[in-house]
Amino acid sequence: MQGTVATFDPTLRNGSLLLDDGSRLDFPAEAFAASGLRLLRVGQRVRIERSVTGDVTLVTLVTLP
Repeated sequence: MQGTVATFDPTLRNGSLLLDDGSRLDFPAEAFAASGLRLLRVGQRVRIERSVTGDVTLVTLVTLP
């Protein structure tokens, strides 16, 4: 699933995404930490992975494998 970064707090390391269907989805600091990234910018395209319960578990850049 892909979306666009709507908000990102570099101190708390969490934020929210605007998904391609127009819905908003929050992601926790743990999902950002799992990516190995240092920073996200508002407007940046990302790919997310979710658990079977629907929780966001990983946020990565679309260009990364």
